[in-house]
Amino acid sequence: MEALTELCDLISKNPNQYSSKIAWICKRCPPPGSLLVGSTRISRFQLNAVLATARFISQCPNYDDQTPRKTVLEFIRSIPLSFGQSYWPASFANASIASFYNEFLGYVVKAAELYQDFSTDVAGFMGGIVFAALDDGGSDLGISRAFLAALSESFPHIIPSDANKLVSRLLESFLGNCSTASTLSGIDGSNFKDESMETLEKQEIAFNLIDRVLDKVQIDPDLLERIRLITKEQLRLVTSFLKIRKHDWTEQGSSLKARINMKLSVYKAAVKLKVRSHVAPDSDGKQSKKLLHGALALLVEAAEACLYSVWRKMRTCEDLFNSLLDGISKIAFSRGGHLLRVLLIRFKQLVLLTCAQAETSGSGPGAMFDSVLKTSCEIIEYGWTKDRTPVDTFIMGLAASIREHNDYEEKDAKEKAVPVQLNVIWLLAELNVQVNKSEVVDTILPLFIENLEEGDASTPGLLRLRILDAVSRMASLGFEKSYREVVVLMMRSYLSKLSSIGSAESNPLPEEANSERLETLPAGFELIARGLTNDKLRVDYRQRLLSLCSDVGLAAESKSGSCGADFMGPLLPAVAEICSDFDPTVDVEPSLLKLFRNLWFYIALFGLAPPVLESLKLNSSTSSSAGSTTAVSIQAVNGPYMWNPQWCSAVKRISQGTPPLVVSSVKWLEDELELNALHNPGSRRGNGNEKAAASQRAALSAALGGRVEVWSMSTISGVKATYLLAVAFLEIIRFSSNGGLLNCSPGSMASRSAFSCTFEYLKSPNVVPAVFQCLMAIVHRAFETALSWLDDQVFETGYPMDLRESALVVHACFLIKSLSQRDDHVREVSVKLLSQLRDRFPQILWNSSCLDFLLFSVHNDPPSAIVSDPAWISSVRSLYQKIVREWIIISLSHAPCTSQGLLQVHAPKKRNLYFPVGKTIQIFYILQEKLCKANMWQRAQPTTDVVSLLSEIRIGPGKSDCWSGTKTANIPAVMAAAAASSGGNLNLTEAFNLEVLSTAIVSATVKCNHSGEIAGMTRLYENMEKADDEFEGASSPGPGSGSGPGPGLSSFSRLISGAFPQPPQPKKESFGSILLNKFVRLLQKFVFSAEKGGDVDKSSFLETCSQAAALVLSTLDSDSKTNVESFSQLLRLLCWCPAYISTIDAMETGIFIWTWLVSAAPQLGPVVLAELVDAWLWTIDTKRGLFASDTRYSGPAAKLRPHLSPGEPQSPPDKDPVQQIQAHKLWIGFLIDRFEVVQHDSIVQLLLLGRMLQATTKLPWKFSRHPAAAGTFATVMLFGLKFCSCQYRGSLQKVRSGLQLLEDAIYRASLGWFAHEPEWFEADHGTFAHSEAQSVSSFAQFLQNQQNDPKKGENGNSWFDLKDQFHPVWGPLENYTIDREKRIQLLLMLCQHEADRLDVWAQPVNSRESTNSRLRISSEKWIEYARTAFAVDPRIAFCLGSRFPTNPYLKAEITQLVQLHILEVRDIPEALPYFVTPKAVDENSPLLQQLPYWAACSITQALEFFTPAYKGHPRVMAYILRVLESYPPSKVTFFMPQLIQALRYDDEMLIEGYLLRAAQRSDVFAHILIWQLQGETCAPEQSKEAISAKTQAFLALLPVVREHIIDGFGPEAHDVFRREFDFFEKVTSISGVLYPLPKEERRDGIRRELEKIQLDGDDLYLPTAPNKLVKGIQVNSGIPLQSAAKVPIMITFDVADRDGDPKDIKPQACIFKASIIILVGDDCRQDVLALQVISLLKDIFGAVGLNLYLYPYGVLPTDPERGIIEVVPNSRSRSQMGETTDGGLYEIFQQDFGPVGSPGFETARENFIVSSAGYAVASLLLQPKDRHNGNLLFDNEGRLVHIDFGFILETSPGGNMRFENAHFKLSHEMTQLLDPSGAMKSDTWHLFESLCVKGYLLARRHMNGIINTVLMMVESGLPCFSRGDPIGNLRKRFRPEMSEREAANHMIHICADAYNKWTTAGYDLIQYLQQGIEK
Repeated sequence: MEALTELCDLISKNPNQYSSKIAWICKRCPPPGSLLVGSTRISRFQLNAVLATARFISQCPNYDDQTPRKTVLEFIRSIPLSFGQSYWPASFANASIASFYNEFLGYVVKAAELYQDFSTDVAGFMGGIVFAALDDGGSDLGISRAFLAALSESFPHIIPSDANKLVSRLLESFLGNCSTASTLSGIDGSNFKDESMETLEKQEIAFNLIDRVLDKVQIDPDLLERIRLITKEQLRLVTSFLKIRKHDWTEQGSSLKARINMKLSVYKAAVKLKVRSHVAPDSDGKQSKKLLHGALALLVEAAEACLYSVWRKMRTCEDLFNSLLDGISKIAFSRGGHLLRVLLIRFKQLVLLTCAQAETSGSGPGAMFDSVLKTSCEIIEYGWTKDRTPVDTFIMGLAASIREHNDYEEKDAKEKAVPVQLNVIWLLAELNVQVNKSEVVDTILPLFIENLEEGDASTPGLLRLRILDAVSRMASLGFEKSYREVVVLMMRSYLSKLSSIGSAESNPLPEEANSERLETLPAGFELIARGLTNDKLRVDYRQRLLSLCSDVGLAAESKSGSCGADFMGPLLPAVAEICSDFDPTVDVEPSLLKLFRNLWFYIALFGLAPPVLESLKLNSSTSSSAGSTTAVSIQAVNGPYMWNPQWCSAVKRISQGTPPLVVSSVKWLEDELELNALHNPGSRRGNGNEKAAASQRAALSAALGGRVEVWSMSTISGVKATYLLAVAFLEIIRFSSNGGLLNCSPGSMASRSAFSCTFEYLKSPNVVPAVFQCLMAIVHRAFETALSWLDDQVFETGYPMDLRESALVVHACFLIKSLSQRDDHVREVSVKLLSQLRDRFPQILWNSSCLDFLLFSVHNDPPSAIVSDPAWISSVRSLYQKIVREWIIISLSHAPCTSQGLLQVHAPKKRNLYFPVGKTIQIFYILQEKLCKANMWQRAQPTTDVVSLLSEIRIGPGKSDCWSGTKTANIPAVMAAAAASSGGNLNLTEAFNLEVLSTAIVSATVKCNHSGEIAGMTRLYENMEKADDEFEGASSPGPGSGSGPGPGLSSFSRLISGAFPQPPQPKKESFGSILLNKFVRLLQKFVFSAEKGGDVDKSSFLETCSQAAALVLSTLDSDSKTNVESFSQLLRLLCWCPAYISTIDAMETGIFIWTWLVSAAPQLGPVVLAELVDAWLWTIDTKRGLFASDTRYSGPAAKLRPHLSPGEPQSPPDKDPVQQIQAHKLWIGFLIDRFEVVQHDSIVQLLLLGRMLQATTKLPWKFSRHPAAAGTFATVMLFGLKFCSCQYRGSLQKVRSGLQLLEDAIYRASLGWFAHEPEWFEADHGTFAHSEAQSVSSFAQFLQNQQNDPKKGENGNSWFDLKDQFHPVWGPLENYTIDREKRIQLLLMLCQHEADRLDVWAQPVNSRESTNSRLRISSEKWIEYARTAFAVDPRIAFCLGSRFPTNPYLKAEITQLVQLHILEVRDIPEALPYFVTPKAVDENSPLLQQLPYWAACSITQALEFFTPAYKGHPRVMAYILRVLESYPPSKVTFFMPQLIQALRYDDEMLIEGYLLRAAQRSDVFAHILIWQLQGETCAPEQSKEAISAKTQAFLALLPVVREHIIDGFGPEAHDVFRREFDFFEKVTSISGVLYPLPKEERRDGIRRELEKIQLDGDDLYLPTAPNKLVKGIQVNSGIPLQSAAKVPIMITFDVADRDGDPKDIKPQACIFKASIIILVGDDCRQDVLALQVISLLKDIFGAVGLNLYLYPYGVLPTDPERGIIEVVPNSRSRSQMGETTDGGLYEIFQQDFGPVGSPGFETARENFIVSSAGYAVASLLLQPKDRHNGNLLFDNEGRLVHIDFGFILETSPGGNMRFENAHFKLSHEMTQLLDPSGAMKSDTWHLFESLCVKGYLLARRHMNGIINTVLMMVESGLPCFSRGDPIGNLRKRFRPEMSEREAANHMIHICADAYNKWTTAGYDLIQYLQQGIEK
């Protein structure tokens, strides 16, 4: 029901907008048909819907739709059916039914008042419903009774006829026996005992119902007379009933109480009806007056009976008494108040009787007394205007009764009279307060004063206390005469108490006397102070109270014991109250200032001030022990507080209204003489008491926190020390209560600072050094107190939070203002305190008020500029300039986004002007006005002090000259966000700087333009609307003009207004609402476009968002009402759109807009942040950007599956994940910026950020594993740790445990990042790597700083310091503190290593050694790292081994851990090398039994297990084959040579089985396998060594396998096989036909043979490229090539892509052409191996996006000494280029691509660089020799391609003489292109070096995969394995023992070594001389 109620209330506020909602509620109500039939039981939900509908119509007076009202009417009609239990829901109790009736009928009555038609409808059938309830005779009478009871409380209208019938029915049925009740009951009322409870309940309902009817309808006079008679009898009976004594009843206990309550309720209803019947209109005036007299007498008699009754303390009796008095007043006021005189005669006695019966103590005199008081006030108020004489008599009679009772008291018993007196006094005092008339006060007050001075109240007693309380209440009313009389009386009385102290020790005062001094008089003083509102009286009272305190202090100072505090303390609350509105900054009269000084002097002297230090040096806490001067002084400073806590609070309040206690501006000697006057001549604390003076100095030193030593105060006298102690107390307490905010509230915030008082002491002249030192210490102590108070308010929200921020702002503004003071020491302390305040609470840096005040102060003339002192003015301005520079630099270093936003947004806001686009000079002046205070708009040459300052400030992501150390602005993401907030983007380079001023001007221009557009459109629309309204007003006829148009109207106006009827105009929608809805739709279009995959135009999106932001801010500042829903939706879209679009451009736009919003409207900060956090969480749920955790988003690893990385290959994502990741990086940069701003002052926004971080680090993690996310991830983790570091600064102490858990979660997530292999990523722009490296480095640096932070060690790890516990983040822990520290150290080491890796990638040619490039870590530490990593996640341990592959300690420890926890790592393929080893195979280790359950590894990892070292172990072989079976055959085909070599060790025929199965799955796999088998069938002809038996068996197996494959073909597969092999056999056989022919005839022979070959089918493909289908042969393309013994030929085929359209068989489908070389007689298998490695390298480079070019052309051996080699398209060898062109490569490139510097040449040069670098890395690894110019090809784009790998690894031409000793060829002509400088210093050379280094680093990353690929071919008989240790040397060339930086330097050295090496040129010369190959 609560939800429906809330929904109903929301709908009722705007019913037309939510009409569908109320329709939905109405549909949930019972259907009308079912209600009237009553066939079904109603449900609870339907009842709730009915209530909600009724509630709705009771709250909406102008809702046109009648459906809700009809629904309620239908339910009302069905009420007679509800009197049975079957109508209601099951288990619906009668109490619930009664509650429903009460609530429902209450809504119906309210709705009837709003809708006349509804009221008429209800009245029409309400009578029938009531009669149905009265006639109900069912079994559930309680339901109808509950309805009638509810009806008696809320009675709708009823028609008169039904009203008369109802009254008659009620009189007859329910009240028929009431008229004879007196006869039946007799005098003693014995019949009361026989009445049943049911009868009494009916009577109560009847009386109440009749009363309601009379209130609604005028009934028949006869019925009215009957009612009067019946109620008259009831009044007679009530008197008799109340006289019955309790023991006369037979019933007792609860049953008797219930009966009495019920009967009294009946009488109460009868009394109300009696009054109603008599105040009803009556035509017979005389008869009516007589009846009223009788009724009044009965009511008074009944009221007196209530007072005497034994039941008078029952609540029902009190209610009856209240009803009787209410009736008395109503009857007395009827007929013009003629009965007032008669009433007051009887009423006085009733009042006195009530006072006699009432209580005099406890909670109050009681409810009956309150009723009498209320009625008395009503009578006095009424009679004051009608007939004042009897009222005066009544009041005087009550006042005189005090004296009368005093006389009685003397004659009789005193104790009987006192309660009457006390209560009468109380009554009279309350009468004065409530009536609030000076005449009444003047009537009563003299009698009270007379009693106090001469009567019985002149002596201590309760009577005196009560009268003193009464007169103080009268004085608080503020009537001047009574106020002065009372105040003089009370103060004289208070001072008189002090004079009796001398005899108080021997003659103790009575208790009442002490109560008067300690309670009554102080309370009276405070009451008067609180009640006075007249300014004149408050000033007078303040003077009097302070004078009283001064007199009391002086008189009490000489007394012994704690007299001074006892007398001064009670007065303090009153002083606090009267000073609560006093402005301490105004000029104070010297007399008043002295009184304040005296007050604080005695406060300090008597120890009444609250302690100002927290240390407890004394244990004395009672006033009796405070007699010692030393004890009082020291304890007053140190605590604990000795007096009443209320006095302590009062002193704090007094401090807020006390002006500075600067005694005078003359000599201190005269001041000291004046201070001596504050001591009583007989005082023991006088100036001559050196012991007392020493104690005061000690107390002063303690109060100042030891800033001033006691010995340095030796020249300060005792009274002066007391005075300084008073000043210290005042100023410290002033800052401790509310942070130093004063009571005043002037326009300037700076004047509200308590420093405005504190600094006054520093301006006093002629101050001796010791005193000035104390005053300076007081200023610093006060400031420290303010800081402590501000710290304590961190967790406050609402008003306390606003108060805290206000205190910060006003203090900062005052200190800024004080920088212009003439006194040097004032300026110095202002600078120091401002710096401390800024450092302690950095949020003031981004407070607009503070920044404005500071910037404008630079050019504000100093306040004392009337004195011509240019030097001083110059020094002040220099100081301001220095502060401004520091201020802006510090703010930029912490939050550059917000800081720039503040400099941009407020200038346009200050002038509500519209500027057309292009008028930027005016906007520039506006910005200068913001920055420089340009006083005149037309200023031609504005001052530029601040402009020049800001123009010097440049910030960047690296080290900054503006600040020292690492700041938030050094984080790349933050700096990128800062650039975005300025409306641009950031390219992170070392030389980049963000110019603050220029970006501020540009951004302010943009924002001003858009704001102006919105303002201009709004103003235009408003003017148009205004003109329309004026036109409509002029067109409409005025009042009195008749029906025709007025004479002033034109014919056109008449035509519009009169000739044609105009339809009613709908309510116009505001222009703001129209714009809001328009921009909502525009932004939604951008979102829809992005969701559909479309591109979002950056400029259009930026312009739309900027205009929308300007509209939001304009709407926020506007006073007009707007559509709240559209406003909220637009604000939400502005926050969410960048997240939806998820591009860098969109996020930059978002940051620009968000910064604008939160800077221009700080109140939007929490709202914007809440939306951003929700959007961030949405990206987590939808797996976007940083949280794209799907495998295919994981970057290079996904692209290298399954060759080099384990896992199934997957299609790449549709969208580039890097864009979304970088968008997240910008986003987190902005959030860090906001965190820096809000972390000190907004707990709400901190909790929002905490929620975001908690969800971000929540398990299971959804972080992307893409290497491009490394910097973004590190930034998020850095943000998390910065957030958690709040616990050590105290900002979030209350949630420290939660922060500790969050911090642990961040550490755990950070370690989780290192559970994946280290990767690199190359983005399109060169700045990406720098940003990534610096991001990770920032995170590592923060970790390092945390480790070195001593505060963290003190505070950090004790909350969960338990052993053998389960931690919610880490899991089981042996010792939380120790284990956590180990994890953090491991994380720090990994982060430092990762930072170094990324730094090498970002700066590959930087040869400097990093401090962490060679970590100096002990073996024990490595073992600890391994164990810690494995305990957190075994993957981290394996990746740790991958990062340090040659570390023996790591490898040994991880091996041991894997073997111990073998079952826990079965899903991790990287664990295989740690237990599948040759040793394990030799020993047949039981661990190998786990291989059937192990996760699949990569293919290259599996290849290692094929080598002889593993001896074909069955379990290992089974695992390998399972791995190969899990991958598609097309992915395994690449490693076909290796698989064939594996047949050498296939004793169990497992590999053969796999090959046969894979061949059946893929025809291409089968064909390639057959060709490869044919290439391996026979031994080489030149083999000089004997063939081993193993090799012979292997060679014999190959034909068998081939036949098995062919035999396994099905008919279709066999047909494809036949056609494919026959076709290429025919082509290959052409070489044999040509051999006998002369050379000049061979080309024609090729053409003839090609013409004979027919293409058999359209599914034939090139064997070297199975993805290319052969569509035809170019018969004229055949070319015979030179060869000593054979005839190789080149033929061109027309091919098409296999993945193209299969139906596209048009001629143009043959646009793809491929040329191949058919080579016969040469062994191609070594080329296959070399090209395999090159192909792997190409994949590795491409996976990370590294721009290195390699062309692994296809090579396939088809038979022994036969093969097919793909020709590199559009290429020619360097030798061929030399045959046609003179000059070197440099000249050839200019001829082919254009002159140097042209786009064509530079593009070709770049292509040459990237290809040369790619082949440099490949050459370093493969060591290809015979690199003459015939083996170097250049394509038509300038790219280099190496061919012919006949000599690789350890072999070389010339009998392996290794003449070519450079690792790769880099001839002189090549260096001319690579290095124009010729000295290895050009940019192109550095680019070449960088690419080589990066390529080499990537190759090292996949060293094992490359080596395993080569290793499988060792026994293949290839020449490259014929000598030396090719595998060992290959591994050495990877340099696995080197760090990344060392490897980079090694590659740089290799490049330098190859640079124009003489052996390279020498080999080219040899080839030219021997073979004729051009050099």
